[in-house]
Amino acid sequence: MIKTTYLGDLRTEAVHLRSGARIITDAPTDNHGKGEAFSPTDLCAASLASCMLTIMGISARNHGLNIDGASASINKIMASDPRRIARVEIRLEVPGSQLDERQQKILETAARTCPVAFSLAEGVEQVVEFEWV
Repeated sequence: MIKTTYLGDLRTEAVHLRSGARIITDAPTDNHGKGEAFSPTDLCAASLASCMLTIMGISARNHGLNIDGASASINKIMASDPRRIARVEIRLEVPGSQLDERQQKILETAARTCPVAFSLAEGVEQVVEFEWV
C-alpha cells in the first residue's frame, strides 16, 4: 500500500507503507512547477523501464543468466490537448554479448511483456531498443 500526500506548492510525497521508502514529486517547469524532483509523468516513464528490467531479471534468473548492471536510458515525450505522455523511448543496455540470439530474444520478450507496458494506454507509443554490451 502507498499513501500519497499533497504537500502544497505542486509537490507530493508518496510513502511505501511497508518499507517506509519515500518519493517526492514536483510539477515540471513547463507545467507551473519548480522541476526540483521527478514529475508524476517522469515516474510513469521510469516505472516502465524499472518494470522491464525487473521482469528481464526474473527471466534471466529462471534461465540461469546474469544481467547484473543492466540499465535503461529513458526519454519521455509529452503531448497536449489533453496533456499526456505521448511516447516513451527506452534504450536498454544489457551485459549480454556472451548471450546467444535465443537468450537475447527471451529477455527482449520479457521486457516487452512487463505489467507496466501492458497497463499504459494504447495511445502511449513505447519505443524500446536493446544494446547487448
